Amino acid sequence: MGIEEALLKIADRVLDFDEASLAQLQEKYLKKVSEFSPNREWERAIIVYFLINSVRVKNKIFNEKVKSSTSARGNKSLKNILKIVK
Repeated sequence: MGIEEALLKIADRVLDFDEASLAQLQEKYLKKVSEFSPNREWERAIIVYFLINSVRVKNKIFNEKVKSSTSARGNKSLKNILKIVK
């Protein structure tokens, strides 16, 4: 299995979780990420945190698009929703 296939499988599994359950874990992982330690556990925590955050961002974009397609003002750009993290 290649890298892309593995990542797609991870995405499918993450998408099967509901946002409420993920939100409960987000604070836990934010705390772990905030307490930097140069080890594999911290690296895993940051990946988990951003996976959870990616689902929340995906849902926000999805909801905005659905809302804009049913409203008259549907011109909101994704650039207004997404922010680059450096």
